[in-house]
Amino acid sequence: MARALRLAEQGLTTTTPNPRVGCVIAHGDTLVGEGWHERAGQAHAEVIALRQAGIQARGATAYVTLEPCSHHGRTPPCADALIAAGIGRVVAAMRDPNPDVAGEGLQRLAEAGIEIAEGLMSAEAEALNTGFISRMTRGRPWVRLKVATTLDGKTALNNGVSQWITGPAARADGHAWRARACAVLTGYGTIREDDPQLTVRDAPCSRQPLKVVVDARLETPLDARLLDGLPVLIAAAVGNPERIAALRARNAEVVILPNAAGKVDLEALFTELARRGINEVHVEAGFKLNGSLLREGCVDELLIYQAPMLVGDAAQGAFNLAEMSSLAHARRLDIFDVRQVGADLRLRARFRPDQGR
Repeated sequence: MARALRLAEQGLTTTTPNPRVGCVIAHGDTLVGEGWHERAGQAHAEVIALRQAGIQARGATAYVTLEPCSHHGRTPPCADALIAAGIGRVVAAMRDPNPDVAGEGLQRLAEAGIEIAEGLMSAEAEALNTGFISRMTRGRPWVRLKVATTLDGKTALNNGVSQWITGPAARADGHAWRARACAVLTGYGTIREDDPQLTVRDAPCSRQPLKVVVDARLETPLDARLLDGLPVLIAAAVGNPERIAALRARNAEVVILPNAAGKVDLEALFTELARRGINEVHVEAGFKLNGSLLREGCVDELLIYQAPMLVGDAAQGAFNLAEMSSLAHARRLDIFDVRQVGADLRLRARFRPDQGR
């Protein structure tokens, strides 16, 4: 199963909107076939492994990181392919959260007389597909908010200068996280201040994630660099036909999602992204939008790069949050990964279960 998980990781940046899946077929300790799913519409991991195994698949054990599918999508059911190949046993790391499957694949295998088992290395399998699980079970993507700060928690000087707080290794690592996401999200303020491209450049990536901009009043400049080339989705709170037409001419799609305060309804935006098959969203925004996302419970994970420098209290912070009078009101997180990346530190943290999203 560990080998199957390593194979599944090869689809980290390519499988969207499908899950990342790997499969190993073996007789005891002898591996006879393996495969991983690369892109939607192409063969699933089990089918590739079965092709490699050929007649040696009969009576063998298939180790799959996700329950074999049982429905007709862009490809036929993998459960049927395993049955036809004469597989003797199937070990699945986890059940498929897709309601079109949700145990039906394993049931079909069992009814065909195939021995089944599930749960082996399930935590690792779930970590590989947090976004797909989130979209299938919550109807929203997994949202990872990335910030680069100094040791005193600042993201830019008071005059707006922020390049570069972190070093090249940390910046390349950040691009690797962009690459695995289905969408990269920012706000109009960041467009105005930094004019980012929001593309993956410093990490291997054969497809670019969708660029998403939260721009309540449709103020994104028509000469903004992120409008060059690949499609952009702009979420606004007001409709302006002339402005929308001009943005469409620059390859941008506009969705109008106002909330009661006249700003973009962020919850509705993530619901819309899930509807479009977006599993993981990587946020690189300013402290205002960062704060809004946190206040509205839209953030699942923080990805924080800390540079070994101090810039003083007057510099800009990472999150625009209200002042607290008691630490009892603070939202607590669990840091589950800390490592050094070049000269900087990278921390990953998630809110504790009793703290809400």
